[in-house]
Amino acid sequence: MVIVFVVVAVLVMAVIVTANWYVWRRLFRDTTRGPGLARRVGAVLIAGGWILAITALVAERSGAPFWLQQVLAWPGFLWLALSMYLLLAVLAGEIVRPLLRRFLEHRARRTDQDAQPGPATSTASSPAGSAGRPTTAPDPAPASQPGGGGGAASTATAVPAAGTRAGGGGATASAAPDAASQRDGGADAPATAPAAPQANGSGTAPASEAGDAGGASASGIVAGSRAGGGATQASAPGQPTPGLPAPAAASQPGRGAAATVLPPPIGPGPDTSPEASPEPAGTATPTGPSRRLFVSRVVAGAAAAAAVGTVGYGTYGVLRGPKVKRVTVPLAKLPRAAHGYRIAVVSDVHLGPVLGRGFAQKVVDTINSTQPDLIAVVGDLVDGSVKDLGPAAAPLAQLRARHGSYFVTGNHEYFSGAEQWVEEVRRLGIDPLENARREMPYFDLAGVNDVAGEEEGQGPDFAKALGDRDTARACVLLAHQPVQIHDAVEHGVDLQLSGHTHGGQLWPGNLIASGANPTLAGLDRYGDTQLYVSRGAGAWGPPTRVGAPSDITLIELASRRA
Repeated sequence: MVIVFVVVAVLVMAVIVTANWYVWRRLFRDTTRGPGLARRVGAVLIAGGWILAITALVAERSGAPFWLQQVLAWPGFLWLALSMYLLLAVLAGEIVRPLLRRFLEHRARRTDQDAQPGPATSTASSPAGSAGRPTTAPDPAPASQPGGGGGAASTATAVPAAGTRAGGGGATASAAPDAASQRDGGADAPATAPAAPQANGSGTAPASEAGDAGGASASGIVAGSRAGGGATQASAPGQPTPGLPAPAAASQPGRGAAATVLPPPIGPGPDTSPEASPEPAGTATPTGPSRRLFVSRVVAGAAAAAAVGTVGYGTYGVLRGPKVKRVTVPLAKLPRAAHGYRIAVVSDVHLGPVLGRGFAQKVVDTINSTQPDLIAVVGDLVDGSVKDLGPAAAPLAQLRARHGSYFVTGNHEYFSGAEQWVEEVRRLGIDPLENARREMPYFDLAGVNDVAGEEEGQGPDFAKALGDRDTARACVLLAHQPVQIHDAVEHGVDLQLSGHTHGGQLWPGNLIASGANPTLAGLDRYGDTQLYVSRGAGAWGPPTRVGAPSDITLIELASRRA
């Protein structure tokens, strides 16, 4: 048995550690660029929260000084709720994460396509009657061409892999992929589009054109100028530039003019580091976090906000006090005179280091506002000793009902000193039913101890409470846990009033609670016996409820003879 307990404890610890590591990874590691303060703060926050939670539980059970319990309870118990909803929110984020990333990628592609420049097409006519040919050059750049008389000066910015053609007499021109500027006796020549790089032995690539005019040389990098019939070359062939790729060759059939594409002048080259390299056409330079980092931050922020908002709203719902829920229950044996008899049912108040005297006063005021005929307190009234919580429970003395107030123990009373609390509630004017029965004017009211009392020899005794009663009368039973319904059916009980489940208290805790109890909340029927389970007025552990609002139920009995 000890080995099984150890194995289960190790498995539970492994699950808790893994879940918290996963939460830390998604909220802190995936949202930061590298190790740093944020990750360390996240680790301290998660580990510290669990240390506080465990310490708060141990302090409450071990009877630590009450002031220490109060100091530890608020942050420790709230962390239990917050950590659970952080985990659920992060898991839900795994569904949103790929969808958001796909949306951003689609939007980026559409933006790039819209920003992509279209090709520019220019047509120039060959000199001396040659047919003009269209030439496409990306990103045209402006060029200035002053000219006059029989000579012209041509200036253009050029890069490797460009060539120009000039016709007529000897000419000098400069060419670029973006723009070309030529002038020769009023005849224009087409600019040559960039060609594949082809380096020769001197580090330059020839560009040739066939034609019937004299040869002409052109600089592929710097501007060239021409005046009259003379030719000036800005860069002589045979002068390679170290560290730069060889310029490309370009050739076109023409009129016999030759154009030579030369490397740029010797000097400091451009910065070719990755930071300075231009982005390819249509690619935006990232100025913020990467897309993956951005998505992680959005999902983590949304998860944290959802968890904090959920816990905050659930805590507010508990602290503002329970609401009244009205339920009508028909009983076959109830006499007509008892039709409309009202029983205020309150369970699971859980007065303790978090919910104190102020909360008890809200519960009392809410019950009294219903003007009940009878008040039934069905267990788990406190989480602590009479010494610590006696002042908090003092407002219970103000409960008012025509036929009195009655109490049965819950499992938490046996953690807090059941015998002392039985005497305390009796002192406050509430009648404790310890496996006992009272004959009311129209029905029998019975109460049994909680099953947790079996360890102290004070467990439920249905025979003692119900064995010798008149079965012709209707019977209402107070029993803390719904699992006691099966004994109630055997003893012919008409209606059992219970609590204990809290309705699950924290969704999806209702899935676990419904599996451990025959009825989670509300009215149900088992044979001839009806069972009503209250969600309770308070909360245990975290003072928070999600999907299971607190309530005080006003049961209105209905006679079928009416």
